Amino acid sequence: MTYIPPQEILERYASVLIDFALGGGRGVQPGEVVRVVSPESAKPLYAALNRAVWRAGGHVIGAYQPDDDQDANLARDFYRSASVEQLEHFPALYTRGLIDEIDHQVTVIAPSDPRSLDGVDPARIMRRGEALRPLLDWRGEKENAGRFTWTLGLYGTPGMANEAGMGVEEYWEQIVHACFLDSEEPLARWREVGQRLDETRQRLDALEIERLHVEGEDVDLWVSIGEQRRWLGGRGRNIPSFELFTSPDWRGTEGWIYCNQPLYRYGSLVKGIRLAFVDGRVTEATAEENEPVLKEMIATKGADRVGEFSLTDRRFSRITRFMAQTLYDENVGGSFGNTHIAVGRSYQDAYAGDPALVSAEEWQRLGFNSSSVHTDIVSTTDRVVTASLRGGAERVIYRDGQFQLD
Repeated sequence: MTYIPPQEILERYASVLIDFALGGGRGVQPGEVVRVVSPESAKPLYAALNRAVWRAGGHVIGAYQPDDDQDANLARDFYRSASVEQLEHFPALYTRGLIDEIDHQVTVIAPSDPRSLDGVDPARIMRRGEALRPLLDWRGEKENAGRFTWTLGLYGTPGMANEAGMGVEEYWEQIVHACFLDSEEPLARWREVGQRLDETRQRLDALEIERLHVEGEDVDLWVSIGEQRRWLGGRGRNIPSFELFTSPDWRGTEGWIYCNQPLYRYGSLVKGIRLAFVDGRVTEATAEENEPVLKEMIATKGADRVGEFSLTDRRFSRITRFMAQTLYDENVGGSFGNTHIAVGRSYQDAYAGDPALVSAEEWQRLGFNSSSVHTDIVSTTDRVVTASLRGGAERVIYRDGQFQLD
């Protein structure tokens, strides 16, 4: 019988996602519309999320989806049989209406088979992603205007636990601990974390950093922060989230980076990723396993550029083990915290102003990247990050897995 967490844990989890993560900490308000997206393997949490929205006085638009498993793998069937016309079909009227209707979206990640698309031509997956790009653009416009928020949560499945080398109950212990679900007041704990992250973020913003140099045994990378940037974190966009990040000027990325954490993406496992950058673009992309998936992703428009640079302080994070899911692995603490970059789409709310007032031409001038792809690539090895500040000074801001800002 599949393990199901206790109802009290599910209710706390749903409350964190609905009453805290959405709305930038204020939660869902009466009359607001929430799209709840979940695969069938997360049915217990899906039900709890619906009830939490209704308790808050909101309305639910459900998106309950079948698992892709050995009984029925519809995603694989689609990619294997779809024509070019079907791959590129975009239901514009439906999607536009959906985006106009919803105020929030909560998405539950719960793959029954994390490798469900192994063997599928990655070029077809990327082609489909490009076709759906207007959805991301429309969502981003509404978010920039302050009329839409979203969050992600994880529901542990036996398939995911197996990938991480754990039993499913042990895997759930990690989720419960990471999300403060072992506390009687998890929302209060998340607000405390948010305050600590805000204080650190404000210190980073006050430094007026122009460029970062990331050094370690498996990295020598320069990242230009760019004009009108701010650091982000602690806003509830992901649960859990302990990272602080920004979207740099992609044109100023130089050097190379190796990431020791496996990447589960597009239904495949990619290991041993190494990227080299010249003039802001990826010039070399290799992987020790499933390299064709990596190369097809990098070949997607805009995916050969950095869209995010992130640091996690090990003192903030409650995640100490590999979870085989980027949502957790990009927030791991452990001995040295983690450093990660994302190739592809930038976060426009990293703009230090009102993003709703910025034109497409201005986004381009500022070096914010645009793409249908946003893929985080993570390392947990020891790294030193040195900031070049406006005015010419240099300062180490991150060492031994923690920020050096006091």
